[in-house]
Amino acid sequence: ANPLEVINNVKEKIKELSAGLPSKQLQDGRTSQLTIVPFYDRTELIQETLGTLNEALTLEILITILVIVVMVFNLRASVLISGLLPVAVLMVFIAMKLFGVDANIVALSGIAIAIGTMVDVGVILSENIIRHMDEDEEKLPINTLVYNATSEVSGAILTAVLTTIISFIPVFTMIGAEGKLFRPLAFTKTFALTASILVALFIIPPFAAIIFKKKDQKPILKYIWNGILVVLGLIAIAYGYWMGLVLVAFGVSGILKLKEVISEKQYGMLNVAISITTIVFLLATYWRPLGFDRSIAINLIFVSLICGVLLGGFYLFRNYYSRILTWALENKMLFLSIPTVIVVLGVLIMRNTGQEFMPSLNEGSFLLMPTSLPHAGVEENKRVLQQLDMAVATIPEIDMVVGKSGRTESALDPAPLSMYENIIQYRSEYEKGTDGSPQRFKVNKDGYFELKSGKVAANPNLEVHNETNYVDSHIAEPLRVDRSLLIPDNDGEYFRNWRPEIKNADDIWNEIVAATKLPGVTSAPKLQPIETRLVMLQTGMRAPMGIKVKGQDLKEIENFGLQLEPILKEAQGVKDEAVFADRIVGKPYLLIDIDREKLVRYGLVIEDVQQILEVALGGMTLSQTVEGRERYGVRVRYPRELRENPTDIGNIYVPVKMGSPVPLSELVTIKYEQGPQAIKSEDTFLVGYVLFDKQDGFAEVDVVENAQAKILEKIESGELVVPKGISYQFTGTYENQLRAEKTLSVVVPLALVIIFLILYFQFRSVATSLMVFSGIAVAFAGGFLMIWFYGQDWFLNFSFMGENIRDLFQMHTINLSVAVWVGFIALFGIATDDGVVMATYLTQTFEKNEPESIKGIRASVLEAGEKRIRPCLMTTATTILALLPVLTSTGRGSDIMIPMAIPSFGGMLIALITLFVVPVLFSWKSELQLKMQKR
Repeated sequence: ANPLEVINNVKEKIKELSAGLPSKQLQDGRTSQLTIVPFYDRTELIQETLGTLNEALTLEILITILVIVVMVFNLRASVLISGLLPVAVLMVFIAMKLFGVDANIVALSGIAIAIGTMVDVGVILSENIIRHMDEDEEKLPINTLVYNATSEVSGAILTAVLTTIISFIPVFTMIGAEGKLFRPLAFTKTFALTASILVALFIIPPFAAIIFKKKDQKPILKYIWNGILVVLGLIAIAYGYWMGLVLVAFGVSGILKLKEVISEKQYGMLNVAISITTIVFLLATYWRPLGFDRSIAINLIFVSLICGVLLGGFYLFRNYYSRILTWALENKMLFLSIPTVIVVLGVLIMRNTGQEFMPSLNEGSFLLMPTSLPHAGVEENKRVLQQLDMAVATIPEIDMVVGKSGRTESALDPAPLSMYENIIQYRSEYEKGTDGSPQRFKVNKDGYFELKSGKVAANPNLEVHNETNYVDSHIAEPLRVDRSLLIPDNDGEYFRNWRPEIKNADDIWNEIVAATKLPGVTSAPKLQPIETRLVMLQTGMRAPMGIKVKGQDLKEIENFGLQLEPILKEAQGVKDEAVFADRIVGKPYLLIDIDREKLVRYGLVIEDVQQILEVALGGMTLSQTVEGRERYGVRVRYPRELRENPTDIGNIYVPVKMGSPVPLSELVTIKYEQGPQAIKSEDTFLVGYVLFDKQDGFAEVDVVENAQAKILEKIESGELVVPKGISYQFTGTYENQLRAEKTLSVVVPLALVIIFLILYFQFRSVATSLMVFSGIAVAFAGGFLMIWFYGQDWFLNFSFMGENIRDLFQMHTINLSVAVWVGFIALFGIATDDGVVMATYLTQTFEKNEPESIKGIRASVLEAGEKRIRPCLMTTATTILALLPVLTSTGRGSDIMIPMAIPSFGGMLIALITLFVVPVLFSWKSELQLKMQKR
């Protein structure tokens, strides 16, 4: 079912029921109305997650258009290529509807990852059409030119996209939680790539013929068109829309060209400059990489710098390509040692990278699950629970907290009263609108937020002026203000819900931990509602990692668990305060032990005593009372004050057949005794849990392995003795990682073999196929190098305008998870694209030139490389730059998107070296063949 649809249906039903809920008129005239208040609602999480991805997709498309405009430097071609994206994305959503694929964060991430590849096919095709037009000496008809250009690269395009589609076969084979999570992504990426092929080969060519066809249009019509642009622009400016400036600029440039003030070339350059300026401004407005609390001007400077540096790097690469390639052809062994070293480093890094199942998704809420002592009573647990709720509610960033003690006594998921569950909803960093994106609110000239009540609120995260102009009663407490009183205003400022010292969700959790340190209450691991439910379903525990201690005696199980506690705290990577062994035996029970010999003395049997106890303590239903349409049992038993005290219970009289009744104390022994608060079993064995969690920066698998090694060390040294009949095993979410890794270790090599076969069918040469295939190894190493750099504190550790670059790009230790492997799988498919294009044209050039000397071979390689460097650089640039908004995103869902994007970003950055590797290897092969022929 669609979760959002279900939630909306529930809300509608609550609205219907609310009209009939009871109410009461109070003595002071007010009405007390019973209302239903939801305390956990995933609507905001779903909307914010999809909003994060929609924002990333929008920014990716803008950056892609910017790359195309800068590198093609042809506005018509840029429009043609950019037009591919919305059509292809629309086709993807149609396919998702037909195949029943829901639009969630992971599914839509497939489109985000595929954006670069989708554009690549249009770039290669359009660039080839432009090149054919520039080199057209025979003045062929435009339709013939487009057909020849399309035919020349269609095979390479099909091969490149097909390798990318095939690379996602391993994702379709995933099972369990990872299969449910990532199979939709494989579907959407396959739909996206298929749509891009259809658009590139069947839609772009006819539109290219129309757009690039030279038209003899009357000057008067051009004057009218440019005049309309100017008028529309002025109207837009009058209404406050800055896009009007762009329309005016385009109109004026067209008029200047018609007046012959500027040349055709200058006109084209001016339009490209206007387009670049507009796109960069849009990026700065919607991206805001330095934060919403920074001005657009500062964000504009940063966006211009980062795009300028990267595009400038690609421009220098293109200009110096011939020189570097010439050197590489003359020093093949020395050059080829560079990618070899990179691959070796990549393999070493892979072996030393930590592993985990999945990066944690920020749900926007926490689940605090501490426990009290087993002997705590109902009233004590109630008091502690209320105290926890009140302590958490005092934190300004908390929106709502609701706790409960224990769970219903069902066979599915029971829990004792001593286990608390506090669902904590915290506010998003910035106040957001209904679409999940940050919303602006009206501020006055002094920087205060205006409220509908007439008061003002000073956000501590904004600089305010003239504070003395306001009396204290006129200024509302900023972080306690009712958000419905804020006045939406598109020209206003963003309202930050967090204090200046709170930078991320971890800071909020630390505040919660500090506030909930109460006597008699254990610590709790950092948990989230959805994440915890999944963990509980998979392992039965309330922590991501733990040890199951199994045996036949609960006391022995508890004692062994308590021995494991200090040992786990010694293991590297284990968070000390999260280690907790179940206190199984500790709940007080009132034991009534019937003495059979005494019963015989009075002529009684066990059933007589048990019947008295059942009626006196448990109660017996004797009749029913009818209240309207409902029936209630009438149960008779002793009052509470007579059945809570063992002495009073002992004074209960038991009738005998002959003589006076006998006090119960004469027949039984009444005493308190410790017993289990819950009895759990697995595989016919009783079981207890030792829970623990990892420290930040450590991988789940590594922490478990460290803990296993530490316990084995203690056993071998004799410090820990495993009692007879007791066994233990580690369990947790890391088991999913091991299962997924086992599946991928079989399927990924199979997919790589299929990719190689596709390359072979394209080139009909094992040697050429291996050359192109080498790009996967280099890109694979590049992905791991980027993961390694992310984990180094010194990497990009500097500030720009007060913003640390590592924090900006969410740089921290990245562990090998299923999400990261999905990113590598996506990388495998696109890593061969440049090699396919380069090798295809190398083959065509050699067939045309037929070089017969080493000098001729190298000249042909240089010719092919120079003609194919621009489309190859453009495809790589679109892939790399399009991932920048994903790498800097901080909204809900970015926790999963970023690890998937890092391998592609690092891999394609390093894979630029394949633009030299393939030509060098091709030249080497041809030179060897030439030497063999001369012999």
